[in-house]
Amino acid sequence: MLRPVTAFFAPRVHRLDKALLSLTRGRLTASEVLGWNIIQLTTIGAKTSQPRTMPLVGLFDGNAIALIASSFGREHNPGWYYNLKAHPECIVRFSGRSKTYIARELQGEEYERYWQLAVSVYTGYDKYRERAAHRHIPVMLLEPRE
Repeated sequence: MLRPVTAFFAPRVHRLDKALLSLTRGRLTASEVLGWNIIQLTTIGAKTSQPRTMPLVGLFDGNAIALIASSFGREHNPGWYYNLKAHPECIVRFSGRSKTYIARELQGEEYERYWQLAVSVYTGYDKYRERAAHRHIPVMLLEPRE
């Protein structure tokens, strides 16, 4: 959550997680060492219409999964956010299983509820919110496709 640490890890951690996921056949990521639930999110690119897979912290709430589009408090929202806005159907791989979800952006009380869940898992999200004061950090909720 410290700015120099974020500056180093933000552009690299997803690459490290992808490499470890590949080496361990989807069983381990570097981020899991920190106690986070790491999902593999596959979206359809907003501009390219090509599949894109990204390891992300997933906040589990029953069958739903919340994703925080903090991008480590950087200037712009992450690409996966725009992908989900353009194409809400996505695939989540977690613990060796894949499932299809539909994403929606949270607002109001529902947003605050999931923001507090995120901060309870990782207090760094509040720091990211401070850094990203120029923008609203979106929270996306993935719900299983019926």
